[in-house]
Amino acid sequence: MAGLLTFVSARGDAATHRDAVEDALGLLRHRGPDDRRVVATDEVVFAVHRLAVTDSIGGAQPLSYPPLGVTAGRYLIAFDGAVHNAAELRAELIEQRDARFVTGSEAEVIVAAYHHWGPSAVNRFRGMFAFVIWDSSARRAFGARDPYGIKPLYQLSRPEGVYLASEKKALLPFVADPSRVDTANLQHYLTMQYVPEPATMHPDVRRLGAGESFVYTPGGPLANRRYSQLEFRPSPAGDEEALVQRITVALRDSVHASLKADAPVGAFLSSGIDSTAIVALAAEVDPHLRTYTVGYDDEQFSEIAVAEQSARVLGVPLTATVVTPADFMQALPRIVWHLDDPVADPALVPLYFLAERAARDVTVVLGGDGADELFGGYPIYREPLSLATVSHLPDSMQRGLRAVARVIPQGMKGKSFLERGTTPIEERYYGNARIFTDEEKAALLRHYEPDIRHTDVTGPVFKEASALDDVTTMQYIDLYTWLRGDILVKADRMTMAHSLQLRTPFLDRAVFEVAATLPSELKVPPRSHETKAALRRALAGVVPAAIASRKKLGFPVPIRPWLRGEMYDWAHGLLDTSGAGDLLDLDVVRGLLRAHRKKEADHSRKLWTVLVFCVWHAVFVTRTLRPGPGYFAGEDDQDPRHRAQLHLP
Repeated sequence: MAGLLTFVSARGDAATHRDAVEDALGLLRHRGPDDRRVVATDEVVFAVHRLAVTDSIGGAQPLSYPPLGVTAGRYLIAFDGAVHNAAELRAELIEQRDARFVTGSEAEVIVAAYHHWGPSAVNRFRGMFAFVIWDSSARRAFGARDPYGIKPLYQLSRPEGVYLASEKKALLPFVADPSRVDTANLQHYLTMQYVPEPATMHPDVRRLGAGESFVYTPGGPLANRRYSQLEFRPSPAGDEEALVQRITVALRDSVHASLKADAPVGAFLSSGIDSTAIVALAAEVDPHLRTYTVGYDDEQFSEIAVAEQSARVLGVPLTATVVTPADFMQALPRIVWHLDDPVADPALVPLYFLAERAARDVTVVLGGDGADELFGGYPIYREPLSLATVSHLPDSMQRGLRAVARVIPQGMKGKSFLERGTTPIEERYYGNARIFTDEEKAALLRHYEPDIRHTDVTGPVFKEASALDDVTTMQYIDLYTWLRGDILVKADRMTMAHSLQLRTPFLDRAVFEVAATLPSELKVPPRSHETKAALRRALAGVVPAAIASRKKLGFPVPIRPWLRGEMYDWAHGLLDTSGAGDLLDLDVVRGLLRAHRKKEADHSRKLWTVLVFCVWHAVFVTRTLRPGPGYFAGEDDQDPRHRAQLHLP
């Protein structure tokens, strides 16, 4: 694991940029506090903050390869992630290609695989990764991200060359105007609660897409290409028991592989089946596995009691953390700074505190992310079944019902059902979050562009899913949008904020292969209210019975009551001081806040989306809000040079 920052010069003067790159590297210290190294040549600067998870002594980065012979040192690699089949690949390279290794690091396996197998080597890696390789002989940079996008990689092209980094904040010192906001992506954020990949809120900085690789030759363009296409291929109903058994076998193998580390390993445990299954399978290898959960004083929202029950049944130790409204308000600037771009998922705040507590004991933690997208776990996936009585009607009848919906008063029962049932899935499904409507954004935004719509993001993905049934189509949309833009961003940033490596066993090649073949009725049965049906059956003998049938909660957060009470004045103050009024009509938001407090409506998600943006704007644009001591990185937290990296006062 690492925080990497690399610069490839277009002019052969990379060494003159070494000091600037090394200064910016301090912004990534939280991703790897165990070691800090910088290598500079005329053509490149490779800088890494490393978290020692495997081969703590020999795995220092940047790493050069080959170690011996006339081509010794031809390549330089900076790598972030974990390749769970590194030992198998190492053995194959030694046997088939007579490869030589001098470390036990995964980085050396990756660069050796690239040397012997070329760019196609990325298809052999099992796990999560983002890396950059410089080939000094070919004068070419190559890099890639894993197919799911678990590990991030940001790109900035400038006349002097190309910068690549694990987090966007490390690139901002090299951006011409870091206060410029991409207003098109602000509109997308207000709809989806995240900035969709590959964009960021800074128009000059992009993300390498999940499952993409890149090539850059100095003086030429930065060329990204997709090397991995994750596809659902639902099979006709057949031997259901065989499919269910395949799920269990694949997931068990993935969990056991994810436990490989030279550092202490733990796991997150909530009240749901996903994390409980990971813990149960991991406990087969480590019966004393440390587990961690989070909750609140309000038992209506807290998952601690159920997690404690599961931990007792599984026989593993559990540490619980209680989060308060004061914790939320105090930590949010630091959290948003770690995110780089606003993500308005309230669950990321308790995840931040959960990771903070776990990092005191362990360096690696397992989580249940990805199960809902792969196995059909979100309740909204039942919508095609509930709307079928309307959506399957002839077009003429649907037009009539749509006309009826228009005259039904807002908020009256049946209006939304008719509207959604008569709207094609391509128009009605934005992904897992739908925050502000187009009409609401038109009232909220100072510079609203009606031609910018959610279909700009989802449209191309819907085209790829055109042959799928509606349930699987929704999964596919979330796999390529929600999972990458929200779930995995919060998972990576909130854990790495505390130098904690999160591994996600559900997002494994073999697990996806079996999930991809499940027919929709084995995910969302038509004659029940169940979700993830096949997964629940596969885990029936693995997790406690009460958990196997428990509905999804997903780290619920009590922002609805808090914004009416403890957080009301804080929210008002934030609106008054954020400086976001040039982009948003904050009087509209104040009206929502007052109506929410009076319980005239539940505007909590809309309010939280705006408040997170206001914090982001105050931290990254107006620079009036500081995340707090220790969050500008560097060896000396009081050194003003580290604050200068974000142009903060």
